[in-house]
This record gives sequence, structure tokens and C-alpha cells, in this order.
Amino acid sequence: MTTLPVIDIAPLRAMDDAEMVERTAAAIGAASAEFGFFYADGHGIADSLVARLETASHRFFALSDKEKAEIAMAHGGIAWRGWFPLGGELTSGLPDRKEGLYLGEDLAADDPRVVAGWPLHGANLWPRAVPELRQAVGDYLDAAVAAAEALMRGMALALGLPAEHFAAGMTRRPTLLFRIFHYPPDGAPGRFGVGEHSDYGLLTLLGQDGHGGLEVRAANGDWIAVPPQGRMLVVNIGDMFERLTRGRFRSAPHRVINASGRDRLSWPLFYDPDFAAPVDPLPIAATARSLPRWDDVDVHAASGTYGDYLLGKVGKVFPDLAGKAFRD
Repeated sequence: MTTLPVIDIAPLRAMDDAEMVERTAAAIGAASAEFGFFYADGHGIADSLVARLETASHRFFALSDKEKAEIAMAHGGIAWRGWFPLGGELTSGLPDRKEGLYLGEDLAADDPRVVAGWPLHGANLWPRAVPELRQAVGDYLDAAVAAAEALMRGMALALGLPAEHFAAGMTRRPTLLFRIFHYPPDGAPGRFGVGEHSDYGLLTLLGQDGHGGLEVRAANGDWIAVPPQGRMLVVNIGDMFERLTRGRFRSAPHRVINASGRDRLSWPLFYDPDFAAPVDPLPIAATARSLPRWDDVDVHAASGTYGDYLLGKVGKVFPDLAGKAFRD
């Protein structure tokens, strides 16, 4: 049975042992090329912090729909923040069997990106009934972003670039999108919590509870289960990294079926390029890609900025909100 590799990323956080850093970067490069997914240990996010976030998340989703709707995404404007109900998000045109809370970098009204009217940038919406959620999310994001920065150093080194290559340019001011997803306990074949898809940006750092359900599609077309391993993160490559590396790194399709009989929670951080950054490929050799995408989209044909690409994608997930975002 195929399982994903486990990589201890602590050397990339410390950057004080050149040999270990090199080995870790090489392991990341190999996993990104073969699977597009791996487990990350040594990420620095304390178990107690994850426990706080999990408890607050359960409290939020236990609220009535009326209470959750006080911070519905319709109130978030073009920042695209807030709660969406069960079936309110689409994957490949079909409603997902999940509800969720869209969050991100909590930007003040005078932030230049907000003043400029950039979509997907702005203030988070917080539930009055669960005040502890705000602090738990803020603390978790600080730790998860630090882990993402360490991973990006490893990615750069794996590609033969200086460790700070991305931090000095494309991710100097990253687009940070964070989600809390709740999957009800009624998953079965054909009832996808999330249908087959790939992620849009650079890296996804996924925290998940103990109930599992995530599957990744291997290069041969088989589905590999990605069960939780303690508090390890699951890291996966997004479309823009596949494009940047001309196919060397895989943006692997994945899906969720919650067949645990329990409520499932997950916490993905999407660590993506600067909204205004161009997404031109790196000067490296192209790698053949043998597995066709389910949506027939060629990510290597993308052009313009990351924001251009992202808006086109997000508009398919929330078509009702997309109209407002593009009008504004």
C-alpha cells in the first residue's frame, strides 16, 4: 500500500546545520516531484495551539445556522470572508458536502491593498458567540505561516535556488488564505466532502483532526489515502508551483470522503504568491506530465498575475459572490 513520505522540516526552521538542510530540501524536492504531497513533521505548531483551535472550531459549527449566518460571506464583500453553509461551495460545478469559514490575513481598512480595492484582501468576520476563535486563529496562523516560510526555503533549495529566493520576491507579501472546514458524518462513495480538485497557488499546509478522509491521486491514477498522523501537517503543491517548475513539481488532484461516522474538521492554510506577482515559469527544463487533469485546464497556459488566475478560479467556486467581486 502506497503511503506518503514523512519529512522533518525542523532543519529548515533553524537553518543552522547545512548538511541537514540539504538533505531535507532534497527530500522535499523528491516528494514534490513524485507525489505533490507529503507529511511535514517538526513544523513548530504546538499541540496545545491546535487543540485550542479545534475546540473553538467545534463550538462555532455547533451554533445554529442563524447564528453562523451573522457572519455569512455575503457580509464579507470582496474580501471573501465569512461562513458558507453546507453545499454552499462548488467543486467542478457540484456542491461539496461541507460547510466552512473563510478567513485570511486580517487587514485593516488603511492597508494599501484594501485601499486599492484588491479582492480577497480585507478584514475577517468573527462570531460573537465564540470570541476565543479569533485569538486561536491568529496564533495558529502565525505559527503556520512560519512553517510555510521554512518550507519555501526548502522548495527553493530543491530547485537549485538560494534559500530566500521566493521570500525576496514572489512571497515577500504572500496571499494568505485560511479556511476552517466542517464535514458532517455522512460521507460515502459518491458523497464527496470535496470532489476531485487541485489547489490554485503555491503551497497548502493542511491541519486535520483524527478522523481522516483525504485522498490524493497518484501519477498512475490510483487514489492514496492520507490519514492523519498525530499532529503532522499534510503539505501539497498547488497549480502555480507546477507552473513555476514547468511540471517538475506536481499539483496533484485530491478529494475528501468523510466515511468516519464522525464530524470531521480541517484547517488548510493556502500560502500563495503576492496577488500582483507575475507567474512566469522558472528557467528550468520542462518535465513531461502524463496524467490528464479532470477539468482539462492547462495550468501552464496561465498568464498575467497570480491575482488574475485566482479570481478566475474562485469565481467558479462561489458564482453568486463572483459577480459582486467583479462588479466592484
